[in-house]
Amino acid sequence: MNSISSSLLKNISSRTASRPIVASTSALSANVSRVGAVRASLMHQRGYTSSATPKKGSSGRLAFLTLATLGGIGGYYYTSAQAIKTKTIPVTTTKKDIDYERIYKEIAEMLDENPDYDDGSYGPVLVRLAWHASGTYDKETKTGGSNGATMRFEPESAHAANNGLAIARDLLEKIHQKYPEISYGDLWTLAGVCAIQELGGPTIPWRPGRQDAFEAKSCTPDGRLPDATKKEDHIRDIFYRMGFNDQEIVALTGAHALGRCHPERSGFDGPWQEAPTIFSNEYFKAISGRKWIKKTLPHGGWQWVDENNTDVMMLPAEISMYNDKEFKKYFDLYAKDEQKFFEDFTAAFVKLLELGVPFKGDEKVYRFKATTA
Repeated sequence: MNSISSSLLKNISSRTASRPIVASTSALSANVSRVGAVRASLMHQRGYTSSATPKKGSSGRLAFLTLATLGGIGGYYYTSAQAIKTKTIPVTTTKKDIDYERIYKEIAEMLDENPDYDDGSYGPVLVRLAWHASGTYDKETKTGGSNGATMRFEPESAHAANNGLAIARDLLEKIHQKYPEISYGDLWTLAGVCAIQELGGPTIPWRPGRQDAFEAKSCTPDGRLPDATKKEDHIRDIFYRMGFNDQEIVALTGAHALGRCHPERSGFDGPWQEAPTIFSNEYFKAISGRKWIKKTLPHGGWQWVDENNTDVMMLPAEISMYNDKEFKKYFDLYAKDEQKFFEDFTAAFVKLLELGVPFKGDEKVYRFKATTA
């Protein structure tokens, strides 16, 4: 867990506008005691709102790690018959020509530049972009993944699961124009690492090596990401296809500590806990420690909400996962042990970001220091 000096908190305050806190008093009090004094202070700097009315530019939620993006839109399970080949642009610059440390810092500076965006941070939507660029991998056909950055092209950019991610891609385009030597795949995954670390999460080892695709036919087929309306067997199908086990699946799901769902994007509405710009184990404490009731949504679908704070929600698939014996033991473990969650999440997230990347083996592994640490 990062330690933050009082002088640094003052600096964070100058970068982050104060925002109203309108979640239930009891829920926020519980959150303060769980997160601890330092991170609770950071929470108040970044702020939280549980307003049901979408804010300008809203799309900063993860979707199962964005399950929500497919909510209400029946997805389908990918089969190996849908294999595609990815042609990539040859690397013409050497890794030493790229100042990844500088790029990391510039991404960090962008996170809080628009206090009117969602809960005051672009961090969650950047994590979602990194996940969606990586989670299309299929271990059998060895297609998909962050290598290629094929979401730059249609039809992949228009997949239902990628609703709203143009915001993240456009934001990072400003960085790419300044540093055109970095591949989009490296840039998007680096941004996800930066967002997690800057929002209080663990240090995520990262290495470059992704090459950009140069044609739309390299796009992955629609339906490779999870459907939030389905049950735990569907979640296993999706993540097993990538090569993850049950423990890794639950660890990755903990990224729902960040961000929120938006009805105009996914059909679901709300954050998973009261501090959606703080990376912690609060998601696990919420799902395991609260009473969840069904709420019918205006479009006819439904989601779970906290009985005592109905602004906080869980997706149908998540409660199905929690009720599964094998998944449940990991949810309960991470609710009790944040350090264990951080360790397991780090390993699983690194694995996610590197699926299908043609590393040569001599890449430098970076461990960036958070600017808020």
